[in-house]
Amino acid sequence: MSEEKTEREWRFYIDDMLRFAGKAKAYTAGLTQEEFVENPLVYDATLRNLELIGEAATNIPDVVREKYSAIPWRMVIATRNRLIHAYLGIDDDIVWSIIQDELPDLITKLESIHL
Repeated sequence: MSEEKTEREWRFYIDDMLRFAGKAKAYTAGLTQEEFVENPLVYDATLRNLELIGEAATNIPDVVREKYSAIPWRMVIATRNRLIHAYLGIDDDIVWSIIQDELPDLITKLESIHL
């Protein structure tokens, strides 16, 4: 596989991560944590997009992860794994913190490599 093709392919995953993060932010915009948790459609859709961010991150080559080490790749992937495998034990406070505190920073960092 050519280096150009490989770079193009991982950049598609960055695009996906940005799209999923944007959806999660849009779905929760203007909501309180209580409103978020009490709205099953918003809650489920947001969790799914957080999972998809992590899934896309698993497809980013190690060399790219190393080059852009300011992005918490392991945490993004671990969050995906936790959401998928611990569906009975999801901590809503942590999820809300990720949406409010971590996602905006992740978006900014992903946009900086997207250029």
